[in-house]
Amino acid sequence: MAKKPLIPGRGLDAILGNIDVETLNGNESDVTASIGMVPICDIETNPFQPRKEFDSTALEELAQSIREQGVITPITVRRMPDGKYQLIAGERRYRASQMAGLTELPAYIRIATDGQMMEMALVENIQRENLNAMEIALSYNALIEECQLTHEQLSQRVGKDRSTITNYLRLLNLPAETQLALSSGQISMAHARALINVEDPEEHLAILHDIINRHLSVHQTEQLVKAGKAEKKPRTVLKDELPSTHSAAQSQMRQMLGSDVEIKRSRRGKGTMTIHFNNDEDFERIMKLLHP
Repeated sequence: MAKKPLIPGRGLDAILGNIDVETLNGNESDVTASIGMVPICDIETNPFQPRKEFDSTALEELAQSIREQGVITPITVRRMPDGKYQLIAGERRYRASQMAGLTELPAYIRIATDGQMMEMALVENIQRENLNAMEIALSYNALIEECQLTHEQLSQRVGKDRSTITNYLRLLNLPAETQLALSSGQISMAHARALINVEDPEEHLAILHDIINRHLSVHQTEQLVKAGKAEKKPRTVLKDELPSTHSAAQSQMRQMLGSDVEIKRSRRGKGTMTIHFNNDEDFERIMKLLHP
């Protein structure tokens, strides 16, 4: 009998490789994948699931479809040491099947590491459910940290340009309020990318509130950010005032050496003393005065 490919789509296959389905025979130690019906009560959700919220209306619609037609596409799970199964992909189908009253689900049973679990959950969600920008950024960051991937390696795993990966990861540097606005859809990723360039916290939040309250376009936001930068003036660096003892010593050194002497001191008492000279002969003259 001809074997069928386990998972349609190159995303998960790219992570685990091209593996054929093998009939479940109770001995999974020698196989990489199998297929069978799994009791819903034995399935645990994926701790690496990037998506944190599921639309209740969409789930109910899927549940109604499952009541009428059943589960067309199997979920993907891995067997745990305690005999339970952990979801790799298909949490929407799993939740909707619970709502539909099913007691078991068709499932591809894979052997996968935690790193592969995380990668597959991310790829499956990006391809099927369109995570919001912050969920993608957090997932990319988790993959980099947990699987010790470089930006280039991550780019190859998820099929995205390296620059795209970097742009998502930069979102993690945004203030919490801006991240929340992005997650909730109040601003777009393009808005957020414009705001990344505003480092002043007060100015940043002021522009964020303008975007939300005035429904600013991305172009208007970019113009607002540019205008703010143009209005900024170079800050005047205030020198720490020298204590009277240091000021007096500076004057005495100048008189004694016949040269300009500059003393700088921080508020914590740390500082430098600089003696200026005009040429080599002047340098030798000063050295003789310091070391007679």
